This record gives sequence, C-alpha cells and structure tokens, in this order.
Amino acid sequence: MTATVFNPAAEPVAIPASELLPWVIFGSLLLLLALYFVGAEQGATSLISGMYVHEFMHDGRHLLGFPCH
Repeated sequence: MTATVFNPAAEPVAIPASELLPWVIFGSLLLLLALYFVGAEQGATSLISGMYVHEFMHDGRHLLGFPCH
C-alpha cells in the first residue's frame, strides 16, 4: 500500500507597511544620493571642491545620458 501525505500549499505572508517603510526611505535616500553624485556634482552645485568626483563618475554620466561637457 501507499500512504498519501497531505501537504497544504504555502500561503504568502503579508508584510506590514510599518516594517517596510524604513527600508523604502533608506533605499530612496541612497538612490537620491547616487543620482546627485552622477548627475549634479559639478559646477555651481558642487558640494566637494575639485574635479575628483566628476572624473570618478564621468563614464557613469555618459552611460546614463547626463551631459557634462
């Protein structure tokens, strides 16, 4: 004889918004910081003096379509 084993289907667990919100805020801040350094860290809006950040992010600017020349 064979025995039949009942395996109930796994049900998804809901994640409360109160637990998800801090991660969304953290990710958004990281995204905005990266967008600033890739897109605006040069010229009049520069927070860091010199061209070090501009040169470090130069290829990323061109890859994402930001003009820099």
